Amino acid sequence: MKRPLRLNLNLKFTLFIAGLLLLTIGAISFFVLQGVADYQHEQREISMQKQADFANQHIQERLAAGSRLDSQLFLQMQGQRLASEIGTSSAMRVLLYDMTGTKVGDSLPIVERTTAVEDALRYALQNKIAYFIKGETMEYLAPLQGADEQIGVIHFQVSVHDEQAFYNNLVSRFIVVGVIVLVSSLVLGLLYMNRQAQAIVQLKQATDHIRNGKYLTSPTLQRQDELGELSRGIFEMNTAIQTSIEGQRNFINNISHEFKTPLTSIKAYTDLLAMYQDDPNLIREARAAIEKESARLYDLVQKVLQLAALDKYEFEQHPEQVELQALIEDLCSRMKGKADKFGLTMTTQLQPSIVWADRESIIHIFINVLDNAIKYNIEGGRITVTNRIFDDRVEIQFRDTGIGIPLERREKIFDPFYTVNKDRARQSGGTGLGLALVQQFVRKQQGTIRIEDHLDQGTSFIITFQLYKP
Repeated sequence: MKRPLRLNLNLKFTLFIAGLLLLTIGAISFFVLQGVADYQHEQREISMQKQADFANQHIQERLAAGSRLDSQLFLQMQGQRLASEIGTSSAMRVLLYDMTGTKVGDSLPIVERTTAVEDALRYALQNKIAYFIKGETMEYLAPLQGADEQIGVIHFQVSVHDEQAFYNNLVSRFIVVGVIVLVSSLVLGLLYMNRQAQAIVQLKQATDHIRNGKYLTSPTLQRQDELGELSRGIFEMNTAIQTSIEGQRNFINNISHEFKTPLTSIKAYTDLLAMYQDDPNLIREARAAIEKESARLYDLVQKVLQLAALDKYEFEQHPEQVELQALIEDLCSRMKGKADKFGLTMTTQLQPSIVWADRESIIHIFINVLDNAIKYNIEGGRITVTNRIFDDRVEIQFRDTGIGIPLERREKIFDPFYTVNKDRARQSGGTGLGLALVQQFVRKQQGTIRIEDHLDQGTSFIITFQLYKP
């Protein structure tokens, strides 16, 4: 199969500029030259009309001053003299004709007249003006008027050499200037477009690097135009892709590690059961361990699936009015049993507040934050839930007296599988996915979540939502 002809961008730009310049120069030249030609035509007609009027006036004066001769007889007798007088005053060759079309006067009788004017003469004998240009000479024929009627035709031969020379010189100048402008513009345009094409090639190479996994460390182009904006956009896309791929890689590594730990424990106990089938203590211990690790594995799978679905799909939301005071107090009462198990005291100091949100998502957020406050607290510690209303927002604070979160780790706390204390998380059954889910749910409710540490002890998770206004 024959490949189609491929034109690079630089050549396309150059051809486009060449076509545009040709069109522009051609249009300007045409209209200017046409304007000059029209002006010459107009001035020529005005000038010749004045000459014809002067000739008519001169002949009428002579006819009136002479004897009472017939106009045709007068022209036959005085035609040569009148032609010479008018020719001398006008500096043109002048010929006179009577109404039969017979020549009765010629200011230059010895000069041969080679141009045929019969058609124009017949037209002029009908009391009309006729003229045409042949070579460098214009033949102008106008009616001669007597006292009451046309008595003949006056014929001027005029050289238009100077006019034609001026026009031709103007055409030549337009051609020369047009060629110079076209060539210089093409050269400059080619250089400029080559620079732009090189910039586009660099951007193409940058995208090829990203596709091959060679990420950029800075924008390819440092420019303050559209190509510069495109370069910065490609760099931002490069950073987002790099972050996403690294996140996916870390996610896979973490999930592999998290899955491997309970599976290893389960496999170890199943191997022991196969070896020591008659040991009742081992059977009880293995059963408890397998049950615990299976539950942890199931919980891990559920949260991974939920987190992955949140990244790809919008869960169906059912926004409604949610009264936070009653809801939080109810959730705290549900979690009290677990808090008592760890010797924790849970208190609330809440004022009424209503938000417009999905109730199930709000419940998921609060339960996860309360669960974290219980898991990572100290024995005999406290959990305090308060809220405050400012402007059009409500801020809910979940404060614990736990181990705290170091400042340098605070930005990663919402990353999937990240835990501040892995041993503590493993003992409490934490997977490191809870806060990642919480952050996703908070964002979907148009809220924010942040962390504050306290100088004395513990951590506060502060969640903010927009207040509902009927």
